[in-house]
Amino acid sequence: MTVSSSTLDEVRIPSGRRVSGRLRVPSSKSLTNRYLNLALLSRAPLVLEHPLRSEDTHLFLDALRRCGFGVEEEGERVLLEPGPAPAGEVEIFCGASGTMLRFLVATLAALPGVWRLDGIPRLRERPVRPLVDALRRLGTRIDYLAAEGFVPLRIEGGTLGAGSTVIDAGESSQYLSALLMAGLRAPGEVIVDAAALTSEPYVDITLDVVAAFGGRIEVLGPRTWRVVPSSLAAGRVEVEGDWSAAAYPAAAAALTRGEVTLTGLLQTSRQGDRGFADLLAAMGAEVAWEAGAMTVRGGAPLRGVEADLSAMPDQVPTLAALAPFAQGTTRIFNVAHLRIKESDRLEAMATELRKLGAAVEEGPDWLRLAGTWAETVPADAAEVRIDPRGDHRIAMACALVGLRRPGVVITTPGVVAKSYPEFWRDLASLT
Repeated sequence: MTVSSSTLDEVRIPSGRRVSGRLRVPSSKSLTNRYLNLALLSRAPLVLEHPLRSEDTHLFLDALRRCGFGVEEEGERVLLEPGPAPAGEVEIFCGASGTMLRFLVATLAALPGVWRLDGIPRLRERPVRPLVDALRRLGTRIDYLAAEGFVPLRIEGGTLGAGSTVIDAGESSQYLSALLMAGLRAPGEVIVDAAALTSEPYVDITLDVVAAFGGRIEVLGPRTWRVVPSSLAAGRVEVEGDWSAAAYPAAAAALTRGEVTLTGLLQTSRQGDRGFADLLAAMGAEVAWEAGAMTVRGGAPLRGVEADLSAMPDQVPTLAALAPFAQGTTRIFNVAHLRIKESDRLEAMATELRKLGAAVEEGPDWLRLAGTWAETVPADAAEVRIDPRGDHRIAMACALVGLRRPGVVITTPGVVAKSYPEFWRDLASLT
């Protein structure tokens, strides 16, 4: 396998190999983005150790520069130093990063200035109305510059007020995380009620990161929080490994009956995708920890599972990739919000797996996948070109399928740069 995806139009996945090796996983994208967002809110110096270097985080660093920060990158650390606030209207480009967009919608509402946010065409299709509505209830002045409910937006900064608001975070917990963090810079206490909430573990991560910066957010009830205005500063923080990225080599070991040891992960992590290791164990893989490293061993045939993945939606494509090789039927449910990610991930996985010959049923918020190749995988399967739809997670998940089903070709492989730039190199090292 060729390992550099940045200059390739496609990658052909080598089939029939058993993955084996030791790998340090990338740093967490979720945590890196939260640390950068809180640095912006705090306007205090920050040394960020081992941040993720990806398309999304480079865009966020550029946003900090446009907001007046000095950004110095030294090896495995980034030094952030606040400078004078910019004058005039500032335009910030969010690319395809939904996380960055949602965080900045709320953060810039709390910071004096006039801000304009935009992104690529797909980002213009991803909703922000629930967050904008919640911010407007607190006095924020935000204008839609094109379609109602979507970017581009114009934000009059420094208009976020104190008081009570309600937010519907049923589409994304990032709406809630964004509002909670921004509330730390409000002129008084902010009470937030969540009318609906998905991917709740990511809110726990937000609360942990806020505490590390000295912020104060109190949990008043199952879906109610009090945000107390706080002076924020952390000085120095280190980013732990990314459980979302770790899922791919871990799944590859389970799928090929191989063995992979992953380092850089925190066993007690609050990242929601930490639960994917337990899901692999339920499917028949062996998962063990020793000396701070996690080893995943395949061996026993995989078993189909029933999985409510509302708390770890990024792993829907990963599990869908394993399901055709698992005995019985796998059902993934309660994931309607997958339709407004970088792609419609339910449609994407159903369509691409069917092209490969798998049996997939698709519903409004679910997938049902039969164990098509649980016993035998055709050795002479036709070559199929996979369209990731510009979505990093579709590309990486379908690459897993190609480890067992011959003839899988991933087009536009460079999309993995959004979260895991070295994915193809790491996959090659294991095969």
